[in-house]
Amino acid sequence: MKTKLFQRDFLMVVIGQIISLFGNNVLRFSLPLYLLNKTHSAMLYGTVMALSFLPMLLLSPVGGIVADRVNKRNVMVCLDFFTAVLMLFYALSFETLPLVPLLIAVLMMLYGIQGAYQPTVQSSLPVLTPPDKLMVGNAVINMVNSLAGVIGPVLGGLIFGFYGIKPILYLSIVCFFLSAVMEIFIHIPFEKRNFEGSVLSLAASDLRESWQFIRHDHPEIGRVGLLLTAVNLVFSALVIVGLPIVVTSHLGFDQAIGNRLYGYAEGALAAGGLLGGLLSGVIGNKLKVSRGARLIFWCTATLLPMGLALRLPIGSMTAYLLIVGFCVVMMTISTLLSVEMITYVQKITPVTLTAKVMALLLCLVMCGNPIGQAIYGVLFEWLSASVDWIYFGAFTICLGLCMVSHVVFRQLSDNVIAS
Repeated sequence: MKTKLFQRDFLMVVIGQIISLFGNNVLRFSLPLYLLNKTHSAMLYGTVMALSFLPMLLLSPVGGIVADRVNKRNVMVCLDFFTAVLMLFYALSFETLPLVPLLIAVLMMLYGIQGAYQPTVQSSLPVLTPPDKLMVGNAVINMVNSLAGVIGPVLGGLIFGFYGIKPILYLSIVCFFLSAVMEIFIHIPFEKRNFEGSVLSLAASDLRESWQFIRHDHPEIGRVGLLLTAVNLVFSALVIVGLPIVVTSHLGFDQAIGNRLYGYAEGALAAGGLLGGLLSGVIGNKLKVSRGARLIFWCTATLLPMGLALRLPIGSMTAYLLIVGFCVVMMTISTLLSVEMITYVQKITPVTLTAKVMALLLCLVMCGNPIGQAIYGVLFEWLSASVDWIYFGAFTICLGLCMVSHVVFRQLSDNVIAS
């Protein structure tokens, strides 16, 4: 059994994540912003973001099935090489093909690839880290995600603001290619599992097995998943859709300045995630999962000052700084909750089921995102003169979810042993 966390293969997975996620974050920041700048339509922006999430929902369970049946290193390598080719095609054709259909197709594939990629990484941690360092390993991966999220949008905002979209496309191609080449040299322990029948029958069987585990063996996980789905629908979708629209369209900044400020705001959110990852590694073992409702409450509390910043007669930069500041607080707290829940599920799930169960839960939790994004796109279009009421309404609904979460999280055990 490994006794060190930062052994060679774990470090290479971390470095590969940094490079690949940096390219992914730059693209997922820049491409939707490019669409918003070109069309100035909140409704179209929300619809495109909602459609982009659908492949992630569909491919997350598939990614979990593949990760449990195929060498995880090979999955990472193939996905990064495919993404590099995809972005090369987009870079060569985006000025000649229709904007909206092409952008929807590319974003759908990017989110779908990410949905298949993350279960592979998460399921590799239990075999690359000793059980007593699993929480720290998850915290490191979350910090990597957040670090890429800090650098990606900030650098993307600067490049996009000064030079446009084209340099970003070529930068992302280099990132995905380098990540794929480096991942070839990673060794992740893998035991080939034989199976009979078609791929579809295998997928159906694996999904039934994962559903059985969530629905009957550990139903408390399913209840938490449903709760977080509702939180994503109301809360997360508002942040994803509302932040770029508010910063670039409602605070009165010049478009180029607004684009750069939105990049800084996205970087600030990721910095909050990085801080949350650091705190998870330091105090993670002291957190009690049965008290997760408190974290949801403090996330909810950040919505009220955001709405007030848009309502009160204050300067644009002051409102911007208030919104960004509370976004950092929100992201820090939500990352603590995310690491806590991922570690809990990994501990109670057998290794042969980890990827499938994690992917199925991720799919369930993310179901709220596309629905919420489509709804908020319409709301920001219809209530463009009073967007603060959108935040106040979301705050009120999330208070109700906090009451439900108190009952749900109390059903989780604070003392679980890794399977």
